[in-house]
Amino acid sequence: MGTSPIAATAVTGFELIADPSNAFSKSKCVKNGNIYAANFAPPTPSMLTVAVLDMQAAYVDAAGRPDPDHTELGAGSIEGYTLGRGLYKWGSGVEFSNILTFNGTATDIWILQIAGDVTVGNGASVLLTGGAKPENIFWQIAGKTILGIKSHVEGVFLCSTAITFMDGSSMNGTALAQTSITLDSAVIVKKSVCDAVVGCVESH
Repeated sequence: MGTSPIAATAVTGFELIADPSNAFSKSKCVKNGNIYAANFAPPTPSMLTVAVLDMQAAYVDAAGRPDPDHTELGAGSIEGYTLGRGLYKWGSGVEFSNILTFNGTATDIWILQIAGDVTVGNGASVLLTGGAKPENIFWQIAGKTILGIKSHVEGVFLCSTAITFMDGSSMNGTALAQTSITLDSAVIVKKSVCDAVVGCVESH
């Protein structure tokens, strides 16, 4: 996990343990992974700058995709739906309080353009079927994201503002926010993380 352009002081509650290189820190809260901040030693600052620019580019790309396959599905209330591959667009927020399913093959792509907030209810969950992969599901969110208590989601979350993980919530994928991410006893699993500097690792 990482934060940029703000310094490591923004990472609170993790009891950071600096590596001798000062390029990253460890924490008992982060298993099989490291914590990076913009004020750490090189090459971390440049690596994080690239990551921020990549996130912004991905957000703009997802938001700018034209000709959606589906618009205003469920008027934004999408629990119980099964989503096939394609481009989905909502002019407001999206919420679900039960199961939301993505069904498709391992090469299918989903892009969800959401002009408002994403609210995942307590105990709600995303289910992948048919071989669908979380790295192929892109949530482009103009507002904030709130993951309710013991909820579970899958995918790449590109959030213009903040992402909040409530107690016991979990994600299989990536959480990228342009303001802040709050974790309350949450679990994020991201596999096959590849970077030109650190190589490919699995982090939890």
